[in-house]
Amino acid sequence: MTQSQPPLPQPKLERSGISSDQYFEFTPEKLELSNGYLGYGGQDQLGFHLSVLTNMGLLTAVRHTNLSLWLEALKSVVTEKLPNVNAEPEVAQAMLNKFNRAIADLKAVIEYLEN
Repeated sequence: MTQSQPPLPQPKLERSGISSDQYFEFTPEKLELSNGYLGYGGQDQLGFHLSVLTNMGLLTAVRHTNLSLWLEALKSVVTEKLPNVNAEPEVAQAMLNKFNRAIADLKAVIEYLEN
């Protein structure tokens, strides 16, 4: 009988813990630094990265990074996902337009906060 892989950690706004199964599955025994990147033996690092974000909490991560980069990342992911939504082209375009207006508004708020 083979054991299944535990679910990937799911970061939340506030910091939270991971299970011991997630720790043993996703945390490398030895971190290596290669070309400026933390890694371990070429394995998929998604579980490790999600573990760190889960332990840190997204609010802490956002507070310690550039807010504009979070907007850029969000815009990239939403723009990538919208064409795959099963909707009429006009609806998808309307959603993209709304999203772009919201991003523009958020950029203005961030610029104000940075000054």
